[in-house]
Amino acid sequence: MRPARAVVRRSAGSWTLQSTLHRHGLGPVAGVDEAGRGACAGPLVVAACVLRPGDARALDGLTDSKLLTATAREEYYALIRRRALDHAIVVIPPEEVDRRGVHVANIEGMRRAVAGLASPPGYVLTDGFAVRGFGTPALAVPKGDQVAACVAAASVLAKVTRDRIMVELDGEHPRYRFAEHKGYCTPVHDAALAEHGPSAVHRWSFVNVRAAAGRAPALVHNDGVSEETEL
Repeated sequence: MRPARAVVRRSAGSWTLQSTLHRHGLGPVAGVDEAGRGACAGPLVVAACVLRPGDARALDGLTDSKLLTATAREEYYALIRRRALDHAIVVIPPEEVDRRGVHVANIEGMRRAVAGLASPPGYVLTDGFAVRGFGTPALAVPKGDQVAACVAAASVLAKVTRDRIMVELDGEHPRYRFAEHKGYCTPVHDAALAEHGPSAVHRWSFVNVRAAAGRAPALVHNDGVSEETEL
């Protein structure tokens, strides 16, 4: 059941939308978001989160993870893990991102995250674009990670999880400095790709990664991590 359009239009603020859905008997409400969609190395991480109704004071200031400092993200991550009614985190390795394509992998990750919740939600809020296949009503919310607290919470869970993975990968592949740029395309990362070629954790479907492989073919996939490395 989709809420009346007027109800959705009236909803504003990070807690108002999900509170409105709860009042109309459409809860619990799960927010879904991802981290790493635009990166050319490392996994895509997707999270789903169901916040406790009325927990706005405890999570005051929660917003899009990209707008928070690293310290604030870590603090909210611990708080969300402790206070959320339910959450699930899905890690999609780079080889699956390459096989499916980023957009399809992202949608599949969202479905897996919602399916991974302990109990099916009554409603799902996604960040920005519509997703089908949740088995429950869903609504795409423009800038959802800024206007819906449960989506913001999912964004924090996804980003902190992925950042930690990239720091671990930095220890395994120090020449790429993953801890610094988290696998995104920066001048530092591009320079490392040009010099060393891609590693096993790069996304070969990305044009810059394939180009780097052509420049340094002897170094491809020999950086000490096999294709089967668990992320």
